[in-house]
Amino acid sequence: MNDMVWMPKEEQIKNSQIHKFIQYLNKNYQITLNNSDELYEWSITNSELFWQTFSEFSQIKFSTSATQILLNGHDMLNAQWFKNSKLNYAENLLKHNDNRLAIVFRGEDKVEWKYTFAEVNQIVAKLASELRSLGVAKGDRVAGYLPNLPHTVMAMLATASIGAIWSSCSPDFGVQGVLDRLGQIEPKVLFTIDGYYYNGKNIDCVDKVCEIINKLPSILTTIVINYAGSAIPASKIANSTLWDDVISKHDVENHQFEQVDFNHPLFIMYSSGTTGIPKCIVHSVGGTLIQHLKEHQLHTDLSPNDRMFYFTTCGWMMWNWLVSALASGVTLMLYDGSPTYPGPAVLWDYVADYQINVFGTSAKYLASLEKTGYKPNHHAGLESLRAILSTGSPLLPESYDFVYNHIKSDVRLCSISGGTDIVSCFVLGNPVKPIYRGEIQQRGFGLSVNVYNDDGKPADIGEKGELVCTKPFPCQPIYFWNDPDKVKYKKAYFDRFNNIWCHGDYASLTENGGVIIHGRSDTTLNPGGVRIGTAEIYRQVETVDEVLESVVIGQETGDDVRVILFVKMKEGKNLHDELIQLLKQRIKTGASPRHVPAVIIQVADIPRTISGKVVELAVKNIVHGEEVKNKESLANPEALIHFANLPELKL
Repeated sequence: MNDMVWMPKEEQIKNSQIHKFIQYLNKNYQITLNNSDELYEWSITNSELFWQTFSEFSQIKFSTSATQILLNGHDMLNAQWFKNSKLNYAENLLKHNDNRLAIVFRGEDKVEWKYTFAEVNQIVAKLASELRSLGVAKGDRVAGYLPNLPHTVMAMLATASIGAIWSSCSPDFGVQGVLDRLGQIEPKVLFTIDGYYYNGKNIDCVDKVCEIINKLPSILTTIVINYAGSAIPASKIANSTLWDDVISKHDVENHQFEQVDFNHPLFIMYSSGTTGIPKCIVHSVGGTLIQHLKEHQLHTDLSPNDRMFYFTTCGWMMWNWLVSALASGVTLMLYDGSPTYPGPAVLWDYVADYQINVFGTSAKYLASLEKTGYKPNHHAGLESLRAILSTGSPLLPESYDFVYNHIKSDVRLCSISGGTDIVSCFVLGNPVKPIYRGEIQQRGFGLSVNVYNDDGKPADIGEKGELVCTKPFPCQPIYFWNDPDKVKYKKAYFDRFNNIWCHGDYASLTENGGVIIHGRSDTTLNPGGVRIGTAEIYRQVETVDEVLESVVIGQETGDDVRVILFVKMKEGKNLHDELIQLLKQRIKTGASPRHVPAVIIQVADIPRTISGKVVELAVKNIVHGEEVKNKESLANPEALIHFANLPELKL
């Protein structure tokens, strides 16, 4: 059976950034590469030369060149890239200082803003001047408690432009969730809003902001964006000033970008925090920039003047990934609000109105969109759309069918996977290769990615195992905050296999050169001693129309494990015996008899992280009577009550 769903045309291949990069290498370095498969093999065999040549091809602006591309290459934990080089992340994103559109924003309340590269440069310079006047210096932390606004992008760029470190949380985080994160890194300045819009509601944030500031003594000044139109009393938020007042009081002609080391900290990101206080993962200026440029240009095939949208919040790494596209001369298309309010067409209106070229979303959004019955291909104006990117969880094969049958038949659908740990992807798309249903197209250029079995050996094609990276790569975290000896860092990625990054994904390689992610390693099931990826069960459950979403766990039963499936039904639908049998039959035939749940239970809601991921571990803990350590990391912690002390699970 041929599961190919998309094939590039010859013209698309010849016009691709991959083809241009291969030509660049062949001409300037006397290399003979004929296609992207050969480029991948060359990129991991000649890792240092790959990253050096790509930095030239993508025209990264260095003020000082590297004296050594890779130092300590034998030691993944302590490897250093582009030794002694100097650059500035914001300067590289703002090098297109002209009147082309840099940022377009649409909010749920229908407000729209547009900024050119020249305007963004000017505002960033003014914000940077304000930060300097407040005493913010290289290495200090600046935080955002913000929606996905143009202001957020510009505040981050101003922070990076002076060599300070940026960290952000979205305003749907509760107070304790913010304190658990920002309390560890002690920011000097906080950018925030008076409120935001979601699902038809104006949500006031002033009281939460006041509580956060009162409990974070490191914050000396708060800069407030009057987004929701609140009349904020000057005394309400202590030591605060309004964004508009900051912009109006500064007149900067020559903004100086602070030059920093390639491995200077740029972003502090956070682990999900579902098993305790979130880990603070620190990413470098150069590693983030070069990796994002590679993914945007080679894997996503972005060129100047393209328009890219990703539905994300500022608490998810995809926001950081999206923003870096400015370095490729791309227009950022930002949206803030519910993706389905007032109806499922809202984001597709945005695509049509602004002729968006790349549409980024989550696998969950595509699955949910299908269940609404809405078909975007009935929407006029999607001709500009070249690619759809999906991440957050494995993209089910059935979602490929939905996209090609009901969104756009010639679109390039790329499932991508990586994470906050690397602020980017290990496996993702390739614009010059075919796409196969249910598969991620390839491993990232320059990343020596493989799948290892339980014996620590490379797995055979189709054999499931741990997703690993066997050689250093530039976008590794430089360290964890408050982890001076890298003890937490080593435990997180290098405990399983010596000197090999173990990512925590349960995966397999395909005969097409692609990758399938079967779920997280720490949530794989083990009935009868056989490892099962949860994604294999979700794939079958998604085919049952009455089920809105589900979560599956393994319940320990002495010396074994039994599979438990929880389902949230569509409104007006209930779980009954016939439906239980249908679910079991679908799972048995579509996966295997071992995948069939011992028990299927209907619940009113399923807990998710704030970035929308189902939290299997939290559900498993509740079922086993264990404490969920950090409920503040959940968008709906109240959902956990549905899983406690269920009579159906008494052993």
